[in-house]
Amino acid sequence: MKNKTLSILSFLITGFIFYNLAKFDMNCSAEADDNSSIKTIYLTFDDGPSYKITNQILNILKEKEVKATFFLIGNKVHDRSEIVKRIYKEGHSIGLHTYTHKMKLVYKSKDAFIEEMIKTEDAIYEVIGIRPKIIRFPGGSTGRLDEELHERLHQLGYKVYDWNARISDGYVPSKAPDVLYREAIKTSQKWNTVFLLMHCSETDKNTVKALPKIIDYFKEKGYMFETIDENTPEYYFRYKKR
Repeated sequence: MKNKTLSILSFLITGFIFYNLAKFDMNCSAEADDNSSIKTIYLTFDDGPSYKITNQILNILKEKEVKATFFLIGNKVHDRSEIVKRIYKEGHSIGLHTYTHKMKLVYKSKDAFIEEMIKTEDAIYEVIGIRPKIIRFPGGSTGRLDEELHERLHQLGYKVYDWNARISDGYVPSKAPDVLYREAIKTSQKWNTVFLLMHCSETDKNTVKALPKIIDYFKEKGYMFETIDENTPEYYFRYKKR
């Protein structure tokens, strides 16, 4: 009986998470307007680098001859420096995804958030000699980014990138590859410019399995695969300005 109760509770919590994630996707417009007639997709991977999964994703990207953007967690960079070097060497883009990825620390204050990004930038510089200026908020910028913080980030040269399409591997990495594939298709339907959120942490083995099919779909639909860099127009969930 206890196990059954725990299973029901787990199901309800998972459903609540998905509901709110979907609600953010639908209701939070991004600052950039999707007026382009050119179909472009930015494959993005958060929460790396990981030893096995990130390397497997890189193998697929190499085989499919497409590039992607990796938003890295700073405290993983030195221990997994060879993976970071491989990402960079193979022509992918690298962004900042905070140093600890611990929500209570990251969002303790604006100063704490900025310090997390600076530490991550420094860690990446020590490994590959570049200072990335593209950043992604853990969990997205909704309810976290405001005009004051945005101005401070811009003063440091940082640009913010959320997403307009996603798979739910960040919440349920065990979800079947075919389900993840269908989520990528469904959430990207209305966009000519797609910022697709995926993950490459140690638990994302089903993302690896879904990725070839996802890439093939967007190729068949005529999308160009691009990487995010400092010249890419910012894409973030709208906030209330003063």
